[in-house]
Amino acid sequence: MKILVCPLNWGLGHATRCVPIIRKLVTEGHEVVIVADGYPLAFLQQQFLSLRFIEYPSYEVYYAAGKSQVGAMIFNFPNILKGIIQEHIWLRNLLSKEHFDQVISDNRFGMWNKRVHSIYMTHQLMIKMPVNLKFMEPLVHRIHKAIISRYTECWIPDRAESGGLSGDLAHKYPLPRNARFIGTSTRFKELKDIQANDEYDVVAVISGPEPQRTIFEDYLLTRFRNRPEKTLIVRGQPQIENYHRRYIGNITLVPHLSDTELAAVLLGAKKIVCRSGYSSIMDLDALNCLQKAELIPTPGQTEQEYLSLIHN
Repeated sequence: MKILVCPLNWGLGHATRCVPIIRKLVTEGHEVVIVADGYPLAFLQQQFLSLRFIEYPSYEVYYAAGKSQVGAMIFNFPNILKGIIQEHIWLRNLLSKEHFDQVISDNRFGMWNKRVHSIYMTHQLMIKMPVNLKFMEPLVHRIHKAIISRYTECWIPDRAESGGLSGDLAHKYPLPRNARFIGTSTRFKELKDIQANDEYDVVAVISGPEPQRTIFEDYLLTRFRNRPEKTLIVRGQPQIENYHRRYIGNITLVPHLSDTELAAVLLGAKKIVCRSGYSSIMDLDALNCLQKAELIPTPGQTEQEYLSLIHN
């Protein structure tokens, strides 16, 4: 089959969890084309040198610098809605010019078409709302369910048993008819015989949209600059081609690491500090490192706040 894979550009997580799916499709002999932009595009281009890529932007989303994202989300809503409509039209135009048998969309709401087998991937069927908007959760859930119904299938990257890793996000409500659990999806799943690299006491991994990515980096630098622990900060910037290292006291900063390098330092670290994004949690779980991780949610991102609560 000829398959289009379309991860959302909202940090690197949506792209990283598509890696094992793309690998499996390629191994099975399918022709895979990837639609992405920004950090996910750079990351996936490094992962799959021989595949074809189409650069198409995700929704323009801006995070607030403070502890609440409610105002930012309200501000972003027109851009998100416009982006959903535009990507839906873009896909329709692409399919009129080029045949695809299947489209796999990781959290891109508009990447479906009735003429092609369309798959929507998400771990967040239930969308957590801020405390003062909790009353809207059932309504938002119904809206999301209506979006999911546009797709042929909904894949949930989690285990079905005992609340999995996503807890309420995928397990609270009955599943839509077209939804099923596919097991956790992590880029580390197929790595074999990784030797732990115990060079660093602390490994911090940065991810997420700006300005919160930079705010998190500044926080980590302030926290560990004068500490005795040898610390590695992975800045989550795969688009930087020259992976030169910077040194600030006992801190080493690197823009990005390959999957094998990252897995090795995570395995060898005494402590891991990262955002409580779901893909990060799946990665740490696959390495059996979740128990030594300090999960720090992006301020005001309710999904991450919930995940940090159940996994810290």
